[in-house]
Amino acid sequence: MDRRRFQQLIVQALRDLPGEFRRRLENVEILVEDWPPPTRRGGGRRSSLLGLYHGYPLKERGTWYGNVLPDQITIYQGPIERFCRNEAEMREQVREVLLHEIGHYFGLEEEELRAIEKEEREEQEQG
Repeated sequence: MDRRRFQQLIVQALRDLPGEFRRRLENVEILVEDWPPPTRRGGGRRSSLLGLYHGYPLKERGTWYGNVLPDQITIYQGPIERFCRNEAEMREQVREVLLHEIGHYFGLEEEELRAIEKEEREEQEQG
């Protein structure tokens, strides 16, 4: 998939976020890269890393937080394309990765996010 179309999937996933989450996102940029750098644990072209949040989680920001560069959420197109068979799967995977990384932005830990994701999958399977 070309980069422009992939970015459109991200924009659509952002638009689909509940309004309260969109309104609370500030000083964060979303980037797309082909692959995680090899210097990241598990990075490179064989990586299963689909996204990465880098910054100060919202719940950890204090009065000192200001005049700082934006936090970054990076979505890695190559691994997502490798795991998905078609555009519909890519759309869903982009949505999941974006939600996961936004969860880190709000200060959720990996275990909390995995539990939420598991619960969401179970609800989708039942309904």
